Amino acid sequence: MAKRRVTKPVNVGNVQVGGDAPITVQSMTKTDTRDVVATVRQIRELEEAGCDIIRSAVPDMEAAEALGEIKRQINIPLVADIHFHYRLALKALEGGVDMLRLNPGNIRDEEKVTEVVQAAKERDVPIRIGVNFGSLPPVGGIGKTGRFSRHLDMVNQLPKAGEEAAGEYSIVDHMVATALWEIGVLESLDFDMIKISLKAFDVPTTVEAYQRVASMVPYPLHLGITEAGTVKSGSIRSAAGLGLLLYEGIGDTIRVSLSGDPVEEVQAGYDILRSLNLRQKGATLVACPSCGRADVDVISLANTVDQMLKKVDSEVTVAVMGCEVNGPGEAKDADVGIAAGAGRAVIFRKGVKSRVLAEADMLTALMEEVEAVAAEAS
Repeated sequence: MAKRRVTKPVNVGNVQVGGDAPITVQSMTKTDTRDVVATVRQIRELEEAGCDIIRSAVPDMEAAEALGEIKRQINIPLVADIHFHYRLALKALEGGVDMLRLNPGNIRDEEKVTEVVQAAKERDVPIRIGVNFGSLPPVGGIGKTGRFSRHLDMVNQLPKAGEEAAGEYSIVDHMVATALWEIGVLESLDFDMIKISLKAFDVPTTVEAYQRVASMVPYPLHLGITEAGTVKSGSIRSAAGLGLLLYEGIGDTIRVSLSGDPVEEVQAGYDILRSLNLRQKGATLVACPSCGRADVDVISLANTVDQMLKKVDSEVTVAVMGCEVNGPGEAKDADVGIAAGAGRAVIFRKGVKSRVLAEADMLTALMEEVEAVAAEAS
């Protein structure tokens, strides 16, 4: 795996992004931001799941005004997601948000961007330049307002990554140029508390856009595959795209965008980072796929253990195996392992047999071993 790209760190509230800080995991609330009670409740659930930074949509002034009260009731940094109206960004700053996300495809008036940047600079609040394929400026319209119809923006006619002819202007070119325009505006105002994202649903396009901009600027990158899909398909698509970039050392914070509970976005994010040994938080499950040798329902057992481990905060690796023959060997790297046989189970620690017990007692015994390992490590 490549050495991680060196970036200029920014502080989002009390969380550092970039530099030598761990890669952070983000999510976005799916409640109506104007409903403070519901939004705070969801954020607290995300805090418990390990979410590092939370973002909330700001569709109107009522939502912008609610951010101040939301901020007062939560413990993790709050990002205001701004798309069309720059005054919403100004109101969000007044409420004490920790970061702004500005979409350079939807706010293309340099004077309005300047006003927001100056207000953010006064408060030491960083800005994420959030480029999104679904809301790119029209071709030829980067940084320009008026005279451009969204229905005739020509963006969808641009070739995706790998489909362009030699020298042909592509989606990737347009995404990078959009980001560079707003970076230029911010830098001209002596503002460098910048984070960047360039998201698309198409994985190759997203990967190439991040690779391109990573070689051009020193700022930390927020990784994501936009509108990735359901919990199952979206997690796979995100793992493919984010995994490629993270393996190359690109990326400082991630958000897995799923059509599901935002807690599952956080869990998927940590799973991606754990799989690359980039961040360990909570328990990691190793499970065999099952086969004809199994005397128990390994799939059901693995899912049950997986749910039980979600309550474990310690960094512990737990293996679930379907037979006593290969269990010790296959699970030898796990802190704790269980191999279930006909009517009984064997529990291992680092591949060494620890206990033999009846199948009915195996889950209780397994969790006792997990808690013992966690206690020894603390």
